Amino acid sequence: MARLSFAQAFKNLFSSKKIDEEFFEDLTDALVEGDMGAKMAYELTESLEKLCREKKISEEAEIKNELKLMLSSYVKKVDFTPEKGKVNIYMMLGVNGVGKTTTAAKVAKLYKERGEHVILAASDTFRAAAEEQLEMHGERLEIRVISHQHGSDPSAVVFDAAESARAQGGSLIIADTAGRLHNKENLVRELQKIDRIASQKADAGCYKKILVIDGTTGQNALRQAEVFSESVGVDAIVITKYDSTARGGCVFTIGKELRIPVLFVCTGEKYENIEPFNPEKYIEEFIG
Repeated sequence: MARLSFAQAFKNLFSSKKIDEEFFEDLTDALVEGDMGAKMAYELTESLEKLCREKKISEEAEIKNELKLMLSSYVKKVDFTPEKGKVNIYMMLGVNGVGKTTTAAKVAKLYKERGEHVILAASDTFRAAAEEQLEMHGERLEIRVISHQHGSDPSAVVFDAAESARAQGGSLIIADTAGRLHNKENLVRELQKIDRIASQKADAGCYKKILVIDGTTGQNALRQAEVFSESVGVDAIVITKYDSTARGGCVFTIGKELRIPVLFVCTGEKYENIEPFNPEKYIEEFIG
């Protein structure tokens, strides 16, 4: 049986309970079920309970409003604008299975439509068919893809893409990378090497690291964000598969624990199913 979304569980709390200690205990459980970390859920409800007592709040609309205000301090949006005439590199990070390659294509299309000259770099040279997948997207979107043979050095792909971008008087490179987290040490070393090359080849302030997380994975998303933050640093996240999840609490935990803002939300499989992150809308949908 499918779990209730947090919005549904929250609504149910009001229909069956008076606003007492048990209400806030059940609210903590509902937040954890909504994929928020247990520690954060407990701290949040404790603060909310205290606030409701002090302000003598007991109405559903007022409680919702206070919760919205609290959550809004944990999620921030960000927008990246490539600099014209410069080499811009956006490295897409994330574990296998989150939709990273498709997201790289969506991001590339979005920036192309904004008038940017875009190059896709197939820096995941280990996953079977990763390069072919990116090349297929490039063909469909009429975006050039730079790739090397299977198993070659991923950082060399970024190097070549940057050289090409420099020769053309500047471009935005969207680099797809590997995400074999079960082989963490190798992956981290590999990403750190790509990171070094990208830092050297991009113009100052034109290099961004974007972590792709699956909106349905719950607290695993926080652990993934921690691994990538520690190894290479993360400037923003993109949430995928947001259409198929009714829970999105992990974004608040990542925001609180790691202070990483959100760049885009993907709501489906199609290239156009990507939009800039809107914190107010996200909180509204989470709370209901």
